[in-house]
Amino acid sequence: MKKLLATLAITALAFTGCGSPSDSDTSDNASSEKRIKVAYVTNGIAPFWTIAEAGALAGAKEFDVDVQVLMPPNGIGDQKQMIETLLANGIQGIAVSPIKPDDQTPFLNQAASMTNLITQDSDAPDSDRLCFIGMNNYLAGRDAGKLVKKSLPDGGEIMIFVGRLGQLNAQQRRQGVIDELLDRPVVSLEEMQVEQNNTPIVGEKYTILGTQVDGFDFSKAKSFAEDSITTYPELDAMVGLFTYNIPNCIEAVKGAGKLGEIKLISFDEADETLQGIIDGYVVGTISQQPYEYGRQSMRVLAALARGDESVIPENKFIDISSTIVEKENVEKFWADLKSLIGDE
Repeated sequence: MKKLLATLAITALAFTGCGSPSDSDTSDNASSEKRIKVAYVTNGIAPFWTIAEAGALAGAKEFDVDVQVLMPPNGIGDQKQMIETLLANGIQGIAVSPIKPDDQTPFLNQAASMTNLITQDSDAPDSDRLCFIGMNNYLAGRDAGKLVKKSLPDGGEIMIFVGRLGQLNAQQRRQGVIDELLDRPVVSLEEMQVEQNNTPIVGEKYTILGTQVDGFDFSKAKSFAEDSITTYPELDAMVGLFTYNIPNCIEAVKGAGKLGEIKLISFDEADETLQGIIDGYVVGTISQQPYEYGRQSMRVLAALARGDESVIPENKFIDISSTIVEKENVEKFWADLKSLIGDE
């Protein structure tokens, strides 16, 4: 998917003003001043966000707004600086994926007092954001756990990989995987208890060896995968909670000569993951439909900027259902995805 990979070359900003004039175009400044300007702020740079960007750009055209898509390359500091700049420039709405909601809530509240603020992908439920657009990450984690069970019906040893555990979506996914493998009852997000320690969790059939947190560092992600294979020779499965985790695990497993032996379960729709499902060495992946994250964010922000608050549901949650991608549906899923984002 050439367009996806090209976008990853952007470091600080992945941005487009849909229908907006360039800086040198002063022929219709009055008209430009009246256009609604909103922003879509990610939590990093990854193929997942390139798909979400395509949805935001399409949604901006559909709902007649200008959008900037901003991708912080170095975490929470960059994200804060980007939002501060947007607010200083009078942005009329921001859709953000908070990196560490507990620490960011005071700042998010400040932003919410100055513009229409919504969260997407990862929530900050204690903030003054107007709504959250995304999936139920806990249930999605349980779906990933079910893929582990399907591939290892007799049990086994599992390692979890993730970029950040400060993000609420990461906490919920991880807990969903753990609860599913330990056959715990399904709970609501409000009832969910986050497993705080990172020591092995031993169940009747499955042992969760730990969680490797790479800080969104792709080289660390691969190194942690390699170390896990070396440290745990009986390792049966790797579960990657972020887009890039399983592509790096694939490289590590290939290097160890265990491709097809160690089961790989993923989130999102990286090319390497989808090809691995086709080739049989990735069990499956949980797709969040990131295109709709971007598009729906534009729908909500455009309506709010025009004074229409009816787009905010009573529970302040716009559910974008996830999709389980496996061998039987991966080729259609990938073709549909390429068609959606205009990739060739």
